[in-house]
Amino acid sequence: MLLQNKNAIIYGAGGSIGAGVAEAFAAEGATVHLAGRTREPLETVRTRIEAAGGAAHVETVDALDEEAVDRHAAAVAADAGGIDVSFNLVTRGDVQGMPLAEMTPEDVLRPVVNGVTANFLTARAAARHMTERGSGVILALNSGSANGSPMMGGTGLADGATDTLVRNLAAELGPAGVRAVGIWTAGLPETMSPEKLAPFMGGQQMDDDAFRGLVQNLDSMRMTKRSPTVAEVAATAAFLASDRAGAITGTFVNATSGMITA
Repeated sequence: MLLQNKNAIIYGAGGSIGAGVAEAFAAEGATVHLAGRTREPLETVRTRIEAAGGAAHVETVDALDEEAVDRHAAAVAADAGGIDVSFNLVTRGDVQGMPLAEMTPEDVLRPVVNGVTANFLTARAAARHMTERGSGVILALNSGSANGSPMMGGTGLADGATDTLVRNLAAELGPAGVRAVGIWTAGLPETMSPEKLAPFMGGQQMDDDAFRGLVQNLDSMRMTKRSPTVAEVAATAAFLASDRAGAITGTFVNATSGMITA
């Protein structure tokens, strides 16, 4: 198994992608520490993992709370003997679907501030323990919108900041044996519904026909003419977190099915 005897913290593990990653990591042998602001969805994920024979622990942690993140990481490191993988997947409060010229500063800057803060705090907490042991992997995920994506609001700015943070972390932590790497993916239909998309669209909810049209349009934008699945993204993350990807750091793996080509 790729992650046998590894300890992984997954922030935002109650979400669609977070849950998929947690289950993939557990299936590959990792003990997963599920962190998020709401306990109920985390417990649901833990139940599925344990039913499949995996090992999981749950803790409510706000990734924007510096003391809570540091305290939780220290507890995991002490109890489990170390942290091998840290993956931040928390939501940022992005607003999309309107021109930048029509947006408020708050809506544009919210995903930047939240995204950088959460990624920095979780990465820093893990790095302090990883460097002591001389090994570890810090993972991040965004949509790759820093490469130029219209009508995405502050998403592109937030993605660009995360890209830079990951590369700089890799440069600084590499000599201590710690890798930092990211995944670009965007528009996974499994994670979407009209209700889930409404907060991204300024509170407006599209009807069923509009939603089906959105999914079809996303498929058409891919080189493969189909959208990535959560399982594919999770499998990519499991590989990047494993020792088999030991030569990969300071970069982002493009898991958009060719939506972007950078």
